[in-house]
Amino acid sequence: MSKLTHFNKKGEAHMVDVGAKAETQRVAIASGRISMEQATLEKILAGEHFKGDVLGVARVAAIMASKRTADLIPLCHPLALSAVDIDFTPDDGVMICTATVKTRGQTGVEMEALLAVEVGLLTIYDMCKSIDRGMIINDIKLLEKRGGKSGEWKRPE
Repeated sequence: MSKLTHFNKKGEAHMVDVGAKAETQRVAIASGRISMEQATLEKILAGEHFKGDVLGVARVAAIMASKRTADLIPLCHPLALSAVDIDFTPDDGVMICTATVKTRGQTGVEMEALLAVEVGLLTIYDMCKSIDRGMIINDIKLLEKRGGKSGEWKRPE
């Protein structure tokens, strides 16, 4: 196992110095799920929720969150993102959120993709909690990352 890079030789938390790292194209893909009553999912898909376009608002929230990751996760570097794509896929009583985040830089965008998924799903919960308080957010995970010294990584299927 590699050493934990967010601690210095004294064991103190610090921001990793990426100044000497080469800039490369970076991509991270993350996903997560929110389980809900089938009737709630149907209202969302039909656009019949009284609060409006649930998925449209959740998509914008997810994109906004990805851009604010360094403000929320203490040791993350602020990054200039070149693209953020948020996809919602319905399944039986479940909405799956997938975020693809890209940049050209010295550090990866895994945290940006994971945070986008989390906030997108939380936004769905917030907009639908009045009709379905039992929703469950789970299975948030990194699916894939590309770029940097470590190259490509894919979650085994």
